[in-house]
Amino acid sequence: MKKKMKLFVVHHSHTDIGYTERQEKIERYHVDFIKQAIDILNLIHEGNAAEWKGFRWTCENTWQVENFLKSANDTYITDFKKYIQNGEIDVSGNYLNMTELVDQEVLNRKLKAGVDLVESLGYKPTSAMTADINGYAWGYAESLYQNGVENLFSCIHPHHGLFPLNQKQTPFYWDSPEGNKVLVWVGDHYHVGNELGLVPNGGTSYTIRDELSLKVHSEPFQVAEKRIYRYIENLLDENYPFNFVPIMASGVISDNAPPNGRIIEFINTWNEKHQANIEIEMVTLKEFFNVLRENDKDIPTYKGDWNDWWADGVGSTPLGVKQFREAQRKYRLSHKLDPKQEISDDKKIEQYVDNSMRYAEHTWGYSTSVSEPWDGLVNSLQQRKAGYATKADELISENLDLILAEKGEVSLIPDRKKKYKVINPHSEKVTDTASIFIGHWEKFDEMQLKDEELNRFLELIDSDTKVALPHQIVPTASNGYNCEFLITLEPNEERIVEIRQKENPTYYTAKNHAHIGAEGIQDIQLVDLESRKHHVSSHYVETFHYKITLDETVGIKSIIDKSDNAELIRKDLKYNPFIGIYEQTEIKTNPIEERRNMGRNRKSVSTKRYSAKLTDIQVHEKGDVYSLIELYYEMEGTKHYSVQLKVYNDLPKISVKLKIHKESYWMPENLYASLPFTTGQNEQLYVEKTGSIVRPGIDQLPYTNQEFYLLQDGLAYVSKQKGVAIALKDAPLISMGNLEHHLINLSESENEEKNQEPVYTWIMNNFWETNFNVDLAGFYEFSYHIATSSHYNNAEDAINACRLLNEGLIAFNISDDSTNIQQKGKRLQEDVKC
Repeated sequence: MKKKMKLFVVHHSHTDIGYTERQEKIERYHVDFIKQAIDILNLIHEGNAAEWKGFRWTCENTWQVENFLKSANDTYITDFKKYIQNGEIDVSGNYLNMTELVDQEVLNRKLKAGVDLVESLGYKPTSAMTADINGYAWGYAESLYQNGVENLFSCIHPHHGLFPLNQKQTPFYWDSPEGNKVLVWVGDHYHVGNELGLVPNGGTSYTIRDELSLKVHSEPFQVAEKRIYRYIENLLDENYPFNFVPIMASGVISDNAPPNGRIIEFINTWNEKHQANIEIEMVTLKEFFNVLRENDKDIPTYKGDWNDWWADGVGSTPLGVKQFREAQRKYRLSHKLDPKQEISDDKKIEQYVDNSMRYAEHTWGYSTSVSEPWDGLVNSLQQRKAGYATKADELISENLDLILAEKGEVSLIPDRKKKYKVINPHSEKVTDTASIFIGHWEKFDEMQLKDEELNRFLELIDSDTKVALPHQIVPTASNGYNCEFLITLEPNEERIVEIRQKENPTYYTAKNHAHIGAEGIQDIQLVDLESRKHHVSSHYVETFHYKITLDETVGIKSIIDKSDNAELIRKDLKYNPFIGIYEQTEIKTNPIEERRNMGRNRKSVSTKRYSAKLTDIQVHEKGDVYSLIELYYEMEGTKHYSVQLKVYNDLPKISVKLKIHKESYWMPENLYASLPFTTGQNEQLYVEKTGSIVRPGIDQLPYTNQEFYLLQDGLAYVSKQKGVAIALKDAPLISMGNLEHHLINLSESENEEKNQEPVYTWIMNNFWETNFNVDLAGFYEFSYHIATSSHYNNAEDAINACRLLNEGLIAFNISDDSTNIQQKGKRLQEDVKC
């Protein structure tokens, strides 16, 4: 040995909610694991297990402790307090192992609640650990710092992923977006202690591949000797600078594993024989970081995003993710409309937060989801997982309903007045459209109007000024009508609008123009320049802000921003905007091995790739507010794929809906759509991740993933003169660069070239070989918004525009006729008396 080394063993149980058992049973397991750890310590202190002296237990997260305190008896809770205060049990300051789906406000809320809970027991968590997580949004560093957590231990899992800095078992200071530092240890796999042989009967090999695998059970101590020495010698050969190294271990080699006092027996036996070279000690997380900070020599500082390699898993459950994101928006709107929570139901809010966290937690299904997709437990756990998103949406919808009712929203009333309140919930002035619903049963001055009469006979006016607002009424699938209108509102402004019959309605009359056919079909090129300001056909759409050229082969061929005559579609595009790209990989081995062999690529050399082929373009609506055009495509893997464009007459905004009927396949699949947009100027790409705005390829830790990103509200191309905001309402994954199989390039310092690579919305995939959903079949609708402005010439405003586009304005009926009903009731009583 080059020098004496010390192994610090951190004993914990990895929380994976739903990977090995039902979610509610996993919750019970972790409560029992804390009880078992207390029982072990009680045995030691009572003198009944002297051979286990030195046992330590680290609770991987505060979620475990939260559940323990809810169900344990007073004796266990008293003992727990005693052991965390004397340092024999530690609590990580992390709440759960999360995906980047979670938004920062909810994350901070739960981090704080967890830390506060533990502090109430007389102990302050200053260190956090995660396991099975291969990345975090940059804002996570700030979230930890703001909650008093100074240290983070990351147990990476390099299966289809990789560790940052091109090195594991190494520390660095992570500089947050706000410039606050958290000390990070990039650790090894969370079961590496089990594989090294520290845990008697602790399991077989998982990441270690050597000639000793068959002897793990027959010669366990001999295997441990060889593996531990090899592990340490390999570190020293790589010029490992410290004389200690941390190792994580579980009671057995399984997620959601119990504590195991016999690890101490192994440690004692080992130290009797090998202490002169390698000493082993079980420590808590806090104790390890105390040692590390005492040896704080030349630890480097890095800033940037630690992009998650496993973020793509959310693409296997597109419907659940869509509902989750809808709930997120309602939560934000609830806060904007009721910032002091004077109206909100605190219980519903808290339940929403809990369900939201449970859905965004990193476990995405049962361990055999791909190998046995028909298994009852697989399907049951998938339904439970989706249920968290459903419940979150239900709870926050009820809360938002409470707020809107307080602000005047009323339920259906016969013969109700057509009066509505429209609210700008944002702190910025907004010019946008809002929508209100008109029931099919509603009358206007005793007239039951037909579909084609609504826009000619009705107008929408500002109740105060009596000024008519541009509006458009169209039938909806819900057996009624949607009235969308254009309005400008100051920050947090509320306005009353109403629908009434026009005093001078328009009628169809013969016009002296030859280019309009008898059926209203337009097939002649317009020459009148004034008319072309708002023109729509199957060949081009022109508004005050854009000219969009449609092509019978590729669909959207060109989008000209008329404010500067710049093309908004990249010249180097391979696929035109929103064209679908479908990938399928033939199963030559079996469904698991085919996926496993892909490695960190999400496809193989043999993957077949298909792009959508345009079959038709139809104009559905031409009105005072917008035009609606739908492009129909044929595409492999789908029964239906269409792109619906809503182009606004007087807004620099295009709304897009992808409508997809996906078929079911067991083979590995990916479905993308192209987002080849640009400002047409020297620009940079910015994306919004949890608590941070990041430039892909530039604002990243070295050697991190730059193939794909899991976003919050969207992305933006920003130049000095203007920006293009692209809001992702439902599908948060994007992929960048070459879609073909290629060698993975990890992030480098200030990689401007990567930042300029093509972007795709990664709509869905079933790539993973264990616990991600394999069946993508179904009917889907995904919404996007594209907007341009000279005000989006900085990242903050451009990304904020994505948020505003996704959240929108709020409008609802306020025609409460209860007074009229009461007056009618009084008159009826008077008539009876007479």
